[in-house]
Amino acid sequence: MSNILVVKANNRPDGVSTEMYNVFMENIDQTKNNVTTFDVFAQEMPYIGQDLFNAFAKGTEETDLNEKEATLMAVRQEAMDKVAAADTIVFAFPMWNLSIPAALHTFIDYIFQAGFTFSYNPDGSMNQLLKDKKVILLNARGGIYSGDASVMENSVTYMEKVFGGMFGMDITDEIIIEGHNADPSKTDTIVAAGLKKVADLAQGLA
Repeated sequence: MSNILVVKANNRPDGVSTEMYNVFMENIDQTKNNVTTFDVFAQEMPYIGQDLFNAFAKGTEETDLNEKEATLMAVRQEAMDKVAAADTIVFAFPMWNLSIPAALHTFIDYIFQAGFTFSYNPDGSMNQLLKDKKVILLNARGGIYSGDASVMENSVTYMEKVFGGMFGMDITDEIIIEGHNADPSKTDTIVAAGLKKVADLAQGLA
């Protein structure tokens, strides 16, 4: 049985990437896969900053954390634990303002840690510590960014750089629904075709 972590990164009920998440969850066989979820909008996730560094220092000194530091460290540990336990990580996320949602970026910040996702050798070279894991990207963007505008796209490309490049994980599948806002006359057709691909992908996982 495969362990699959599904990271939901859109809190808009009518968002297309929300539909992609829903279709994936409806079609994944949970008798053959152990499926867990992490909704990046469903809980408080303080941004990485001085609070985290204060918490690290207090951990070394074995002093008590304040409420904000404790919250950050607890959610960070939950994110790391779920990633560590997963064989495959599925991200369902939109492109907002040419990039990923801030809440998803914070989730990535929580696991982007030396000693967890990567480490350094004495000579300064890098080890990728979780490169045995697979990644699936389910992305929606209302405009068309696969052609001349690809240079403007920083959502899927960012995820590829982090999970494929930095962490060395195997990005096995990418399903991108795009252009559904650019041409309203084709919205239903574009979205339906993309959701069919998501359903087929989910059904094929075992």
